[in-house]
Amino acid sequence: MPSKFFSLRPPDYKGFQKLALDVFHFQYAQNLVYREFCDNLDRSPGRVSHLDEIPFLPIDLFKNRRVASFGGEAAKVFHSSGTTGSMTSKHHVADLAVYERSFLDGFRLFYGGPDNYCILALLPGYLERQDSSLVYMANRLIEESGHPRSGFYLDELDRLADVLKGLEAEGQRVLLLGVSFALLDFAECHPMPLQNSIVMETGGMKGRRREMVREELHGILCRAFDIKSIHSEYGMTELLSQAWSKGEGRFECPPWMRVLTRDSNDPLSFTGAGQGGGINVIDLANIYSCSFIATQDLGRVFPDGSFEVLGRFDQSDVRGCNLMAG
Repeated sequence: MPSKFFSLRPPDYKGFQKLALDVFHFQYAQNLVYREFCDNLDRSPGRVSHLDEIPFLPIDLFKNRRVASFGGEAAKVFHSSGTTGSMTSKHHVADLAVYERSFLDGFRLFYGGPDNYCILALLPGYLERQDSSLVYMANRLIEESGHPRSGFYLDELDRLADVLKGLEAEGQRVLLLGVSFALLDFAECHPMPLQNSIVMETGGMKGRRREMVREELHGILCRAFDIKSIHSEYGMTELLSQAWSKGEGRFECPPWMRVLTRDSNDPLSFTGAGQGGGINVIDLANIYSCSFIATQDLGRVFPDGSFEVLGRFDQSDVRGCNLMAG
């Protein structure tokens, strides 16, 4: 059990680097796909002594390879969302307790206990599937909430509005977690002032609506619900951790996750703070798959380690994670 990789106390750079190098050595030895990738780059453990020398696996390899640092059957295989006929990513999860500890500890770190909220999840397009990591997370948060009116809403916008109005009248703290197109549908049908509710979007138009930049999306939702900011969750099937934003699209990571940006023309070089580049994620919760992922997102990392998402590489598919351009 990789308990040493989870700490709510942020390690200093040297501490995090040591953990990352330990994970790199483990995954090079146990993960055939990752080892093959590292060998092709001539980056065996003997040639890697610093964090910025660790290779980051292209995220597309999750679509056609079993990216796993364990043998035997997975406890769960999460699948990414995708358009009809497209190839989806698969994340083979060895231990669901690792995933649960990651998202529950991360949520508590940024928002406090789920039992402080009534959690309403508006996730059509995901809820119909049994293999969505987002639905799995939302379901556990709903269970941890313990509130009798916490739950999922598919296309029941009228019922959701009634429940939300009642909770607001009671002064109950609410977390409304929704995919972008569904929140827009709800905002158009049932605009209402929200005083005790957090509205959190998880990104994703899924072909239901035109893509829009973050400022436009958040502006529409803020006006509809008379609130100052929209919160966001940055996660994806290939990661077992999430980053969270409390407004303006600026995400913060839990201590076991870090984001770097790579040079768009040289994937082995990194850009400095404040400069744009491809988003690389170190997720130590991915101990049994691969903790070093080169995503298809473009972003910018700030000196304090927070980051924003600026868009996607043109050749990549539009996916269900938070892809709003800044």
